Amino acid sequence: MDVAKQKQLVQDYIEAYNRFDVDGMLRYLHEDVVFRNVSNGEVNLTLTGKEAFRQQAQQALQYFSQREQRVTNWQVADNHVEVSLDYTAVAAIDFPNGLEAGDTLQLQGKSVFQFADGLIISIDDIS
Repeated sequence: MDVAKQKQLVQDYIEAYNRFDVDGMLRYLHEDVVFRNVSNGEVNLTLTGKEAFRQQAQQALQYFSQREQRVTNWQVADNHVEVSLDYTAVAAIDFPNGLEAGDTLQLQGKSVFQFADGLIISIDDIS
């Protein structure tokens, strides 16, 4: 798969994420996708398979009233794309960490996407 196609898949996935469009996000994922969330160097969530991803993505819809991932930098290498992201979200619920409904969360992080069979096979969200 060429680099332009990989970048387009990532861009389409992020746009679906920003629209709260779970079906749109899933459209670009391999059946055996692996999703990992890494925070402070530790993996705190791993999902394997499209159905597990769907369930988590549906559940996450209730957490924020707005959310946006904005790509600030692209790095493309052999079969993977790394994007630096500015992430902004408005909490829809109170969180155990003290974030309250209506509070704005701003983070910077990166996501690393890998590909197989013309689809996204893995996503590592790193913050």
